[in-house]
Amino acid sequence: MNVSLLDGWFPWTVQLAAAAALLGAIGWRDRRWRLRRGPIALAAAVAATALLWLLARTVGGLTDPVPFALWCWLGAAVTAFAVLAAGWRGARWWRRVLAPVAALLALVAGANALNAFTGYFPTLDDAIGELSGSPLPEQVSLDQLSSLTGRTTTGRIVQVDIPDTASGFAHRSELVYLPPAWFRSKTRPKLPVLEMIGGEFAAPDNWVRAGDAVQTADAFAAGHGGFAPVMVFTDATGGFKVDTECVNGPAGQAEDHLVKDVPPYIEKTFGTATDPRKWGVVGWSMGGTCAVDLTVEHPGVFTHFEDISGDLGPNTGDKQQTIAKLYGGDAAAWAAHDPMTVLAHHPKYKDGVSGWFESGDQETAHVTQQKELGAAARKDGIRTEVLVEPGRHVWQFASGAFAQALPWLAQQLGTPGPHQGQPSAPQPGRPSAPPPATPKA
Repeated sequence: MNVSLLDGWFPWTVQLAAAAALLGAIGWRDRRWRLRRGPIALAAAVAATALLWLLARTVGGLTDPVPFALWCWLGAAVTAFAVLAAGWRGARWWRRVLAPVAALLALVAGANALNAFTGYFPTLDDAIGELSGSPLPEQVSLDQLSSLTGRTTTGRIVQVDIPDTASGFAHRSELVYLPPAWFRSKTRPKLPVLEMIGGEFAAPDNWVRAGDAVQTADAFAAGHGGFAPVMVFTDATGGFKVDTECVNGPAGQAEDHLVKDVPPYIEKTFGTATDPRKWGVVGWSMGGTCAVDLTVEHPGVFTHFEDISGDLGPNTGDKQQTIAKLYGGDAAAWAAHDPMTVLAHHPKYKDGVSGWFESGDQETAHVTQQKELGAAARKDGIRTEVLVEPGRHVWQFASGAFAQALPWLAQQLGTPGPHQGQPSAPQPGRPSAPPPATPKA
């Protein structure tokens, strides 16, 4: 199942099979088909695909960029059904069979084109695991933790159902990573904590399956006496296609969940540090926007952040669209959650608040916005670093950015363990990625 969905033989095989099945379904057939019914079917398919695109942009509110290949393969699927309907009479049985097969393969190819565009599922195993909800590697139950002590070279993942007592936010089950040092005795060390937030189209395990966060933390712990921050893979949206931007609004009290539900539960359940200087937020895309916003708004809860490819502020379009959709028309709520506005009116931050901004050189807008945010944050007393590295807006870039930032984050958080030669500030250039636990061919 460790077959790459991003490149290699599998995507090409699906695409070639879809194209071959569609050509077989269309066929050459007779003169009437070639000159009349076939062209009508193709024209109808093009019109239907264009209508779907228009509806997605207007009625569906689609504002995020999507790959052109997705629309091509969606058009191929529509074409297959149009050919089936227009050419049913007189078609051989195998052409009738090929049409729905072509449509199915085209939809698979289109879905994987979108997947390759975002990098959510690097392998077939990741996709099956996500869709089936199968346990993650090294996952244990909460009940098992009390009996787990001793030396281990890898951490463990535990699924938790954090009460929504303070927020009432309808969230999914979340995950917690505990580093090897946590298991060495029944007296658990008071380790620092990172809340990990994914993108808009998110699930709590995205940072594990696509972002390689556990692999990165294990590699860091291996060189630091088994110590690494505890990571909480949070649910900031409550659903796959729910854009909360980590604020309280019509989509739910996501901000309250991340600020008021998660920290008390983690501190009590896992005996972690309670000092805000030992808490931080890491996020990619929407999560990167959240990381900055949560820290500048709640420095009494979070003191450090890593913003990977985040926006200038929470948004669901332009300012007016954002106020209407994200805040239910409350302009004051927009101002209270816009980082540039918050920074402009907040007294200088103290107690070592720090942040790391990183974006890819192909993310022109994010590069500009993060430089603007970084300058405003430094002016308000936040120690910041702004890096631009080769890459684009995919999970694989987020994975590398987190691997690069983790030593710096660990030091900011005061993570126990040896830190010989630890950089006090980011160093340009990506470090060598740790070898994957299982090959992702």
